[in-house]
Amino acid sequence: MSRTEPIRGEIVVPGDKSISHRAALVGALSKEGIAVEHFSTGADCAGTLSCLSRLGYAVAREGEQVRVRRGDASIEGGVLDAGNSGTTARLLCGFLAGMPGLFAVITGDESLSRRPMSRVVDPLRTLGARIDGRDGGRRLPLSIRGTRLSGGTYTLPVASAQVKSALLLAGLSAQGSVTVVEPRKSRDHTERLLEHLGVPLRREKGSVTVFPFEEPPGGSWRIPGDFSSAAFWIVAAALVEGSEVTLPGVNLNPTRTGLLAVLERMGLRCGIVPSSPSGGEPTGTLTVRPSPLRGTVVDADEVPLLVDELPLLAVAATQAEGVTEVRGAGELRLKESDRIEAVAEGLRTLGADIEELDDGWIIRGGHPLRGGAVASRGDHRVAMALAVAGLVAAGDVEIDDADCVFVSYPGFLDELRKRSGRP
Repeated sequence: MSRTEPIRGEIVVPGDKSISHRAALVGALSKEGIAVEHFSTGADCAGTLSCLSRLGYAVAREGEQVRVRRGDASIEGGVLDAGNSGTTARLLCGFLAGMPGLFAVITGDESLSRRPMSRVVDPLRTLGARIDGRDGGRRLPLSIRGTRLSGGTYTLPVASAQVKSALLLAGLSAQGSVTVVEPRKSRDHTERLLEHLGVPLRREKGSVTVFPFEEPPGGSWRIPGDFSSAAFWIVAAALVEGSEVTLPGVNLNPTRTGLLAVLERMGLRCGIVPSSPSGGEPTGTLTVRPSPLRGTVVDADEVPLLVDELPLLAVAATQAEGVTEVRGAGELRLKESDRIEAVAEGLRTLGADIEELDDGWIIRGGHPLRGGAVASRGDHRVAMALAVAGLVAAGDVEIDDADCVFVSYPGFLDELRKRSGRP
């Protein structure tokens, strides 16, 4: 008999983290500004607001309601602490690089200081950005001396929504158009937001071009629910017998819902009721019930569309019939932790049959999980994935440094305990 109670009812997940970052930054460029509801409650997005406030932008927050605008104060530089947020650090590089006369230093915590920054610094330098830092600009802290940027075309060696977005933000203040060519399609939240606000943008197959537009119009809207947060409840409901979870107002942008496509291929039972778009993003209500899953293969073309959810997919794969292979996901080794290693280690401790590859895993499903002590390595995605694994474990699962979930979903663990009856 399962030790986990069925997970039932309606769950409203936090506002989309990726969109919240971008809304704040674009709002800061606008005299009118943005006023949004359901702004992400996570520490990462709070860090972006803090950095903008430190620079001199007008930032006001009341719960999940946030206003950001250029304001009347002069924009000053300073030391900007991105905390644990790679999105904050990388997008700020593009945001600040084209502001002549500005000098700023971007720092971060110990984890972020180990993560690669050359992937965004090098492309911005091709536009004339003056960025330097530790190890030649490959690691934080980074110093940015704002200057008038040129236009240009940059071809990304690896699909990255963060790098693409940094270049597009830089392009708004450049002297000519900036075109970003992608080897594979990545998240398009920045493009959708700019189009929603009326900023000139050209999208073609495999590329996006932004034109100089220094003061975007403002606007008001509700940020959709974060699909990456909803994903944990989707997998939990699919794995726990007797469950039925409804998730209203979730972002259904197809560049974010790759996990849903893969799970449906594996046999997921999920009803989708579309609702009105919000801020240029498609939204809807998901209803998920227990589902007998089958193994599948995820290749490199799919990875950019579910990169944040791959640790969770690995959990689902342990309970699927047959073998699941994930390949082309070497990017996971460069996240808040080495997620390939961390997930393999954690699930293996719980009894899963998982083989670590250079760029993914081979997971042989159908093995019952047991309790045990596992390490999050300070990585919110790993911690939450292992917590979902604990729902189908025969014993209690103790997660070291579980408080790291505050980065993206502060209330997740309390909600999971309340609904599942697990400690």
